[in-house]
Amino acid sequence: MESNHRIEKDFLGQVDLPADALYGINAFRAALNFPDHTPFLKEWYQAMGLVKLACYRTVISFKNAAAGKYPEAKMPEALEIDWEPLCESAAEVSAGKYFEYFIVPAIQGGAGTSINMNLNEIIANASLQKIGQAPGAYEVIDPFEHANIFQSTNDVVPTALKLAVMQLLSKLEEGINLLRSGIETHETKHRSDLRIAYTQMQEAVPSSFGMLFSAWNDALSRDWWRVSKCFERIKVVNLGGGAAGTGIAIPRFFVMEVVSQLQKLTNLPITRSENLSDTTQNLDALVEVHAILKAHAVNLEKIASDIRMLSSDLSGQKELHIPQRQTGSSIMPGKVNPVIAEFVISTAHKVYSNDMLISGLCAQGSLDLNPYLPTIGHAILESLKLLIAAGETFRKNLLEGMQVESGQAFKKLMHSPSITTALVPYIGYHKAGEMAELMKKKGLSITEANQELKMVEQKKLEEILKPENLLKLGYSLNDL
Repeated sequence: MESNHRIEKDFLGQVDLPADALYGINAFRAALNFPDHTPFLKEWYQAMGLVKLACYRTVISFKNAAAGKYPEAKMPEALEIDWEPLCESAAEVSAGKYFEYFIVPAIQGGAGTSINMNLNEIIANASLQKIGQAPGAYEVIDPFEHANIFQSTNDVVPTALKLAVMQLLSKLEEGINLLRSGIETHETKHRSDLRIAYTQMQEAVPSSFGMLFSAWNDALSRDWWRVSKCFERIKVVNLGGGAAGTGIAIPRFFVMEVVSQLQKLTNLPITRSENLSDTTQNLDALVEVHAILKAHAVNLEKIASDIRMLSSDLSGQKELHIPQRQTGSSIMPGKVNPVIAEFVISTAHKVYSNDMLISGLCAQGSLDLNPYLPTIGHAILESLKLLIAAGETFRKNLLEGMQVESGQAFKKLMHSPSITTALVPYIGYHKAGEMAELMKKKGLSITEANQELKMVEQKKLEEILKPENLLKLGYSLNDL
């Protein structure tokens, strides 16, 4: 009768595992040691598959080159197996297969050894099945000797993280551009539609929706530019450097070729570090990239907060109407909340907290390695995914259906004492202040107040109040 379990051993003892499980003793122990339920992110898992595949293809190239150049030389015994099943299994991991057997949580100790060994066990056991062997037959294909050949946790795991970051950066860059384009549509449509500009949440001076939207657009344009530059910061990897960037116990051929293999697999501008020790121990590139993500989160929050405020019931006659996406209360009938803006703002604050975590843990690197890479990596990938999601729902569920009440905004401006700022060059600060006080006291429009005070000729006032004159940058003496 076939057993439904298998025994695996290490120098600490033995454990009983399900017979068909593709994870092994190392992942099993890690799952017990780190009883957290934050799932490891699939993007990192899949990137690990690509890195492993690059390693195996390089091993095959090394094996063939060595056999041709040094036919009499003694080859490492581990090279003698057929590497195609491992290549196939690694490729399947890169496509997301076997993820249910990745049982190590996101938050863990050990600098990523548990991540690497869980992957090694999955690849080894999946490869064993491909050649008709049962999982756990490590005398045939071994997680250490074969799945991890010429590798270390300390070069494979951070390289995979950077690969996953670059893939998500591409999505974020595209998303920012789409969001910026959506705001630009509103900017073009409402370029000359007048509104009141507010400083310190008080009515200030005449402005336009075009100017408001252009400010948002330019902020997102800067975000796009900064994110596009992140690839330069993150592209340098330490793959081939081994445990501490020294390349010990690794063929020089492998060190020189493995990153090129990864480049071919990913079509990403990945380059081997010129100082593998530096790239192994110092994670300041991740700090820099996440700081750029934080800057984008700041701009998203600012824009979302502005929209939430302008579309709120507190503003009286609303100048902006946003799409109604879901009922807002379990007890107040008809209430609709600005949930998209609130989601974006919440996302931004999660990114801020991740930024503090990443900065603190990157600074905790100890001599030749940073032991906190798993938590750092999870935080940066989480921030990227949140920002991608925030940008997508912002564009689809808020911007695309947003309506500007330009007539209401114009009427509000003409009755606002802030409009008298436009008269200061013509009648001076004190007379403009007198007109503003009258408007405020009697609720008059600027035209009505001027008819009472007769400070400006009516024709001249009409000229001053034209949108193109209110919105032009500064005035010349000819205007007076």
